[in-house]
Amino acid sequence: MSLRTYAEARPWARAIRARVIERQMPPWHIDKSVGVQKFKNDMSLTDEQIATIVKWVDNGAPEGNPADMPPLRPVTTTLYWQAEADGYGAPDIVVKSLEDTMPARSQDKWWRHTVDIPGLIEPRWVRMVEIRPSNLKGRRILHHSIAHLVLNNDPESVNRGIASGRRGGPDDQQDLTNQRPNLMEWAIGKGYDRYPDGTGKLLLPGEKIAWDQHVHAVGEEITAGSELGIWLYPKGQEPKHRIYLVAFTGLKNGTVGLDIPPNSVAQTEGFTVLKENTVITNFQPHFHLRGKVMQVEAILPDGTSQIVSYVENFNFNWMTNYIYADDAVPAFPKGTVIHVTAYYDNTRANKNNPDPDQWVGYGDRTVDEMAHAWMNVYYLSDAEYQDWQARRKKPVSSAP
Repeated sequence: MSLRTYAEARPWARAIRARVIERQMPPWHIDKSVGVQKFKNDMSLTDEQIATIVKWVDNGAPEGNPADMPPLRPVTTTLYWQAEADGYGAPDIVVKSLEDTMPARSQDKWWRHTVDIPGLIEPRWVRMVEIRPSNLKGRRILHHSIAHLVLNNDPESVNRGIASGRRGGPDDQQDLTNQRPNLMEWAIGKGYDRYPDGTGKLLLPGEKIAWDQHVHAVGEEITAGSELGIWLYPKGQEPKHRIYLVAFTGLKNGTVGLDIPPNSVAQTEGFTVLKENTVITNFQPHFHLRGKVMQVEAILPDGTSQIVSYVENFNFNWMTNYIYADDAVPAFPKGTVIHVTAYYDNTRANKNNPDPDQWVGYGDRTVDEMAHAWMNVYYLSDAEYQDWQARRKKPVSSAP
């Protein structure tokens, strides 16, 4: 619906009240009582702002003085980069996928192909990335889009195992299955990935982008694809740390143990041991239609634990990426266990549930389920970690 004028907004007053109380709008579902609480991209309303809206509705949603209404902003009818709208300027490189057509009715499909990175003639470091559908209708069918970096001759680029910082051996299946170098994972409603200053990802001439695009039918034939915007560090500027995109799992061994009976609530958990001193810079929970709650906990080698982030009312239509503020970014020593706990609602109380009478297991289709905590991480030497600890005296948040 349009909410540009009082006449347009007034019929939706009660719905607006409900959505802001639940923090579904603006879409900011992270718990405000535990874990990291400072973010670079915080779009949430304050308690005072919510109270103002509630009071307005409860008092009959009066119009006020029409003379105080600011001029209407022009309607945006074209694609735009959220990072550019937030003041970061236009991307330096745009990589476009091929487009394909999704029939009005069909099983889920995955469009996978490889394209060149245009204009890359020398090594360059990436400071920010954003993915968007190639057209407005594409937003309806694109479930997720992942931009993998196809390696060329970078000797360090094999170091992409889960929180390892070094090549996984042939007997380390968890590392091997997570070595694909990811520039970005985008899902419905996500914005951009802004890396902390002094961190980045390296692009080399000759490397390519391999697209993995999951699409689902929506009752209308739509042709679309994806676009990857890349913001670069200035030439000659090399960040101190290389950053990696990791999908910490909320499932045993990544795909095993997800069993959601009909008309039930279920819970799973996954554990990942950090092999290096690790800084975690953001949190993006990823479920499908039944996922509702995700908690990321750090269990430190000394037995203490901290809640990193907790989302209690996940909404499939808004895969919000919570980018931690620089002075709130947590770091954990090697040997820490990242414990991801996930809950699923396969009942009629879940408004996103397509069929609560169906059994649900792990799978890539939209009607299947999964649980990932997408996080960008970078690694510290022992000396760097000791210095970090000396500068950060307070923990993120202690678990009860």
